[in-house]
Amino acid sequence: MANLYAYVGAPSFIGAVEPRLAAAGFKRVQDVASASLVVTFCTSQTALEDLYFGDDGLVTVMAPGAVLIDLSATTPNFAREINAVATVNDLVMVEAPLTVRSLVADPAFGPDNLMAPVACEGDVPVEAQALLEAVFGEVRDVGAPGAAQLVRAGHTLELAAHLVSVIEAQALNDAVARSVGTAGKLDVRLGGQEADPVVRALREKRFTGAYTVEMLLAELSSALMAADDAELILPQAEAMMHLLELLAVIGGADMAPAALTLIYHEEAEGAAAGLDWTRAEQAYGQHSSDEDDWGDEFDDGCGHDHDFDDFDFSSN
Repeated sequence: MANLYAYVGAPSFIGAVEPRLAAAGFKRVQDVASASLVVTFCTSQTALEDLYFGDDGLVTVMAPGAVLIDLSATTPNFAREINAVATVNDLVMVEAPLTVRSLVADPAFGPDNLMAPVACEGDVPVEAQALLEAVFGEVRDVGAPGAAQLVRAGHTLELAAHLVSVIEAQALNDAVARSVGTAGKLDVRLGGQEADPVVRALREKRFTGAYTVEMLLAELSSALMAADDAELILPQAEAMMHLLELLAVIGGADMAPAALTLIYHEEAEGAAAGLDWTRAEQAYGQHSSDEDDWGDEFDDGCGHDHDFDDFDFSSN
């Protein structure tokens, strides 16, 4: 008999992994409230809070003894809060934030690209462990609630920093090559960097994929909120967050992270990929004639608060 589970979250993720779950003996059901095993994957903090603590939130509607497996990115503190409330409601909370090995892998949700640091109060239930192993190429117990989110946050910061550094190095190469008349001729990579998957993704213009800018934004946002909780400032992560927010505003939320390179390209190239810079002007109250003031307008003094949940990232 198949193990029954319910899922709430990003459709692109479950669409990619459901066949693997079926092959492992898991059958998806739609009735979340009556399911004994529920998997969640939200791509914003607000959506996660509403799902667990809103009206008819999971912690109140689930049957006693049910197992909740959350794959969302959040802060260690909020992960501990969810666990505490779940425990009070006689539920088992398994914290297993989705962690990718590469931001540019294709397929993004293939088992070789997915890792799951896992944290739980006590032992992870057998059926939850089996489900995670069917989805993720690597499942690792990292300790008490909150620990898995901390592991995921550190990993995300490293991946995002590498992505931006390669994009900016390529942007400099392209810009200077044009100015000295060697555009299209000079692309020298030292130390075997031509094997770097980010470099390959940029060369191949892989700007679409299942793992999206919206998902990376959620991961970076939660990392910055964790830094806030620890009274720590992360300037590099702040800068990366601004760039990704800008890409999302101009229509790139559903694009792959490699599309961030389009921020550095000519406007026409971004438009050909579906981006619209006028949306940035509307969002930040900026007119195209005020180019000299863009930097000051974009740095809006918001500190660590990068919550774009109230802005519609979808293309209209």
